[in-house]
Amino acid sequence: MSLLPEQRYPSVTELVHSAGGLAAHRPGLCTLRQIGASRAGRPLHLLSVGHARRSVLVVAGAHANEPTGYSTLLALAERVLREQRLRADTSWHFLLCADPDGASLHVTPAPRTLLDYHLGFFRPAGPEQPEWSPSVLPPDRLPPETRALIRVIDELRPYLQVTLHGTDLGGSWVQLTKDIPGLAEPFAKSAAELNIPVETGASDAAGWPASGPGVHVMPAPGSDTVHPSMPDDARHSTWYRAHRYGGLTAVVEVPMWASDLVDDPTPHPAPAAAMRRLARRLLRDAHQVETVLVEALPRLDGPDGPLLRAAKWALELVPGLAGDWVRTPPADTTMAHVGSVDAFGRRLPLRAAAMLLRVLQEADDHAVPRLEHLVGSWSEAFAERFRARWVPLEHQVEHQSRTVVAAARHARDRAA
Repeated sequence: MSLLPEQRYPSVTELVHSAGGLAAHRPGLCTLRQIGASRAGRPLHLLSVGHARRSVLVVAGAHANEPTGYSTLLALAERVLREQRLRADTSWHFLLCADPDGASLHVTPAPRTLLDYHLGFFRPAGPEQPEWSPSVLPPDRLPPETRALIRVIDELRPYLQVTLHGTDLGGSWVQLTKDIPGLAEPFAKSAAELNIPVETGASDAAGWPASGPGVHVMPAPGSDTVHPSMPDDARHSTWYRAHRYGGLTAVVEVPMWASDLVDDPTPHPAPAAAMRRLARRLLRDAHQVETVLVEALPRLDGPDGPLLRAAKWALELVPGLAGDWVRTPPADTTMAHVGSVDAFGRRLPLRAAAMLLRVLQEADDHAVPRLEHLVGSWSEAFAERFRARWVPLEHQVEHQSRTVVAAARHARDRAA
């Protein structure tokens, strides 16, 4: 595993300060304005560069545990200011953090190891995630962060919305709500130059058509999903809001730690047996966390906080997901896809354990050592199984930035 990266991920406060500096330095080109507030009253800021009617919207911080997007957003804003051609006929708009409340609870700006990352881990329950909430909540119950994002999309009518995401360990991939012809080549070239593996079988995009390695196009609304048990459907998320105006959304994923085991396109020799094994392990690991949860709940006072709600949500996903995995896998299941499922199966109980650990530490509960052991041993096993290697922060940012610029260029050609 890696040594401490020299650079670290900025906090939301630092992000807003830097954006304010850009706006103050180039007031004729940049504006920074508040476009809403979170449930806890934290401001949501939008940095705009340029004045053209055609627009690109870039969203960072939709998932609190995916901090690369903050650094990428600033790098993109600075690049757009430097390179006049990028804003010649396009204005760029940057939502600095879609979920500042979540960001305040994820506290690993410079993780040394996967264990460090998980000791400060937070990712909200699905209904509390700004982009995902429309897929699980009725319109009159959407959180204010989601409503603010929808208002911005309706105001700007972007031909491209890009949302900056990341994975803790794995490779890089792109999810598109509509195909962007020509994107796959620069995406793959950038990943190769920066020694970042392309995740060719991402479990998030299982069964989706691909326009190139690691570039996946979401199925049309109404088509079957590979994971029918999952309560949230990307096709009902804010990613599809831009379609009302002829636009599309690109989700750009980059890893913090890379694994060269996620880009193997060769067929798996025994996918059904492998998926059954992974489903059994998922159920077993989740049961260990759930046992601690059930025993500790009577000792916890007051209503569930966001960490406990999120841990419960993650555990509730497990039985259905394990059932999805044991259905007959497609004949062309690759080594990369099974590897991605393996990673996801490790990730879900580990995250639930990590968030529950933080809850029990706050309560000074006697079950803390049990969870410390699970979080520590699972983090180490995850890193060892996938031969985790740190991706330098500047490479994470450069690859994500290049992919955004390439997506903007090719999506503009598509819309022309």
